[in-house]
Amino acid sequence: MKSVKTRFIYILVASLTLSLSPLLHAETKYVSDHLVITVRTGEGSEFQVIKTLGSGERVEVLETSDSGYTFVETADGTEGWVRSQYLQPEVTARKKLASVETQLEKSKAALKKLKKNYTELNKKYKLISQNQAKLSADKSKLDSELARISEVAKRPIILDKQNRKLQHANVNLEKDLQRLKQENHSLKDRSQREWFIVGALVLFGGIILGLVIPKLRTKKRSSW
Repeated sequence: MKSVKTRFIYILVASLTLSLSPLLHAETKYVSDHLVITVRTGEGSEFQVIKTLGSGERVEVLETSDSGYTFVETADGTEGWVRSQYLQPEVTARKKLASVETQLEKSKAALKKLKKNYTELNKKYKLISQNQAKLSADKSKLDSELARISEVAKRPIILDKQNRKLQHANVNLEKDLQRLKQENHSLKDRSQREWFIVGALVLFGGIILGLVIPKLRTKKRSSW
């Protein structure tokens, strides 16, 4: 009795394993690049059509039958049988082409955007270069103006130094002038004294001559 139960359990487990193995090893396939296929309720054209699939649509394989049909699940969750010959493991060429074209359009758009950004950046670079050149020119002008202002600012200092020198020279000239005036005054006094002495000498000599000449005349007459 126990052996019969054991065999029954083994058979049940084996049956469940065989029935669940397609679910455990489901693979992804795609409708081939030929036509629109039908999804039916059973393995054969006599079964009801429950959905149609276009080329490149993705389905999950749940079970494969030797009858030439495959039990699949569509993207929206519909389950049914389709002809195995219309399924392929890779995306169809048309789908790939569409994907490539989409990527190409995206690449073109990105390239166009990059060109636009490059053009804008190039304009900004030129504008910055022009502004830099203008700033350099303005800096040169400011440097020249600063140098001129520095020279102008130095002039009062130079003039002050020159003025001090002139004042010092003027003081020296004033001193020399005062000295010359004193010397001139001294010379005048000396000259006046000398002329006074000369006059006195002349007067004294005249007096002497006035006294001597008459005596000389008297002596001459006496000798005659």
